[in-house]
Amino acid sequence: MKPTFYRKDLKEKARSLRNESAPAEVLLWTRLNGKQLVFSFNRQKPIGNYIVDFVCMKKKLIIEIDGDSHNDKQDYDAKRDEVLKKVWVYSFSRY
Repeated sequence: MKPTFYRKDLKEKARSLRNESAPAEVLLWTRLNGKQLVFSFNRQKPIGNYIVDFVCMKKKLIIEIDGDSHNDKQDYDAKRDEVLKKVWVYSFSRY
């Protein structure tokens, strides 16, 4: 059963972000991708109204890499974190 917070309309945007990743994201993805870890991760995954950089569904873990592009976006980031926490807890508390 797919989580209720997946928005298919963000799929193309997520694909675009995967193809235009920042160097830090590429470096982290080389560590998270494949069979190097026990748990699998997805990259640029739509959750709610946001596309998160990395997510491990099994462990309910979201990793965001906020570099220089987020220097003046503290309010945006705080709101994103708040919404993602609510969406995450609500979605997984139902299973």
